[in-house]
Amino acid sequence: MSIQRYMFVIDDLPRARGESNELSFHGDSPESFAALFQQALREPTLWRRWLAMQPDPDAIDQSLGANDPNATVAAHQSDIHVSVEVRTSLPHAILQHRLTLLVGKHWTLRDVSAA
Repeated sequence: MSIQRYMFVIDDLPRARGESNELSFHGDSPESFAALFQQALREPTLWRRWLAMQPDPDAIDQSLGANDPNATVAAHQSDIHVSVEVRTSLPHAILQHRLTLLVGKHWTLRDVSAA
C-alpha cells in the first residue's frame, strides 16, 4: 500500500474536542496531540474503545479498525492554528474518523500527496 502525506489544520487546539469526552483529546500542546493521534493510527486502542461504545458493534465495518504501525504525525503551532502532517498508508476515511473522535469537526484537510 502506498504512503500518503496528509496536511490538516486544527483551529484552536486547546478547545478542539470530539463529541465523546471519553475519547476526546484533553491536552493543549501540538506535541501531545501529535503523540496521541500517532498512537491512534498505529494501535487499535482508540478504535476498540469507540467500537465498544456502539449499540451494535457487530454492525460496524471492521475495516475502519485498520492500523498502520509505521504512521507518523507531526504537529506545529502557528498563531492560534495547529498544522498537522500525517504520513500513513491508511485511507482518508480512517484518518477522518479517528481525528473526529479526538477533536471533533475542528479541523480542515489542506492537502494530500504521495509521500
